[in-house]
Amino acid sequence: MSQVFEGYERQYCEISANLTNKCSSASILDGEQKKQKVSEVKAGLDDAEALIRKMDLEARSLPPNVKATLLAKLREYKSDLNNLKTEVKRITSANANQAARDELLESGMADANMVSADQRQRLMMSTERLNQSSGRIKQSRKTMLETEDLGVSILQDLHQQRQSLLHAHDNLHGVDDNISRSKKILTTMSRRMSRNKWIIGSIIAVLVLAILLVLYFKLAH
Repeated sequence: MSQVFEGYERQYCEISANLTNKCSSASILDGEQKKQKVSEVKAGLDDAEALIRKMDLEARSLPPNVKATLLAKLREYKSDLNNLKTEVKRITSANANQAARDELLESGMADANMVSADQRQRLMMSTERLNQSSGRIKQSRKTMLETEDLGVSILQDLHQQRQSLLHAHDNLHGVDDNISRSKKILTTMSRRMSRNKWIIGSIIAVLVLAILLVLYFKLAH
């Protein structure tokens, strides 16, 4: 595993643990103390996001077998970071909801008839749209993670295909060498056969000539 990635990982784990503690503290505070604690958490979230980006770049620069493992681990850290963001939003929302409730209470005390049925209906519609938007964001995040997994799988398949092509290329070179050697052997054998034919022909011619000479001398005497 990359030492650079491990260094970023240690820093992130420390920041994550610190942010978790601060979120727990902020949830039980009120007023300016709560705002201060939330501001510290938000600053820590920015640092954590920067480390996530660094880990992502480092993981993608490594070989495929190591990269796949680190990207899987990185997805867990991204999920952890999103949970921290959700917790901060919950704390902030709770604070905002408390302020809104106080404002509504004061307004109701001033004039209870100011809040109409139409206003309540618009508030309910706004809440419903907010819930729908949250659902779409979750679905988009799920799709993004699935797409990232698919991309990693495709890269691994392409790497394996490249290795197969390189192996086939080496085998073709070996076949070419064998064909060349076989061609040379066949050429040598063909030359030897031609030479042997000439030798045998010459021997036969000499034998025929010798026979003719013997017959000639016999017939002549």
